[in-house]
Amino acid sequence: MVKDSLQKGLETKCRYEIDRQRTIDFMGDELRVYGTPWMARDIEETCRLLTLEHLDDGEDSVGARIEVDHLGASLLGSWVDVTAKVVDRDGRRITFEAEVHDPLDQVGKARHIRFVIDKDRQKDRLLAKATKLKETGEA
Repeated sequence: MVKDSLQKGLETKCRYEIDRQRTIDFMGDELRVYGTPWMARDIEETCRLLTLEHLDDGEDSVGARIEVDHLGASLLGSWVDVTAKVVDRDGRRITFEAEVHDPLDQVGKARHIRFVIDKDRQKDRLLAKATKLKETGEA
């Protein structure tokens, strides 16, 4: 299970380029900025990457909760750094706080909870659910 090395205070940083895919398009090309769903995704990915460094083979982690405050606009063609820090660990449950900065400003902050999972057990649960869905005719 989760290695003892995954402790409160651990921190990592990842940089993400703000390409067209990471921007909103509903205000037109001149007003493309980093979209909140992408910010949430980038925060989750940064936290997952930190977690993976402290797991055994066959383990991964899944997001269970994320609270994101999108504080400012980041422009297409720029970048953001997501810094994630472990603030609590209770068995398989890991709580992170994250900050998002572009070259000029803090543009986001978040609190994120992940759970460590055994991939084989998760696969079995998902297959059982898929079978149940087929039996009900909903799949």
